[in-house]
Amino acid sequence: MIVGVLRLRFRLFGVTSLKEKRKVVKAIISRVQNNYQAAAAETDLNDLHQSAEVGISIVGNDTRLINSRLDKIVDAVEEWGLAVITDSEMEIIHL
Repeated sequence: MIVGVLRLRFRLFGVTSLKEKRKVVKAIISRVQNNYQAAAAETDLNDLHQSAEVGISIVGNDTRLINSRLDKIVDAVEEWGLAVITDSEMEIIHL
């Protein structure tokens, strides 16, 4: 079993409240889950309204496929333009 883990940190511009932040983060998470069949959740920076962190994971049996799907997720999130990615970290774990 191979697990691909991706951590994305975002800067949210024009967001002035936690309610607005939740709307943007929820949109990112739901698009990732629906389009890429990946697990996703907000993982940190919960109390900051202009920053967010989302964790994404994919389980499979092909390292190249998982790596490719995680790369596609990063590209798609950038294309959506909902937030600016300020940092990303990817790890492939073989169990």
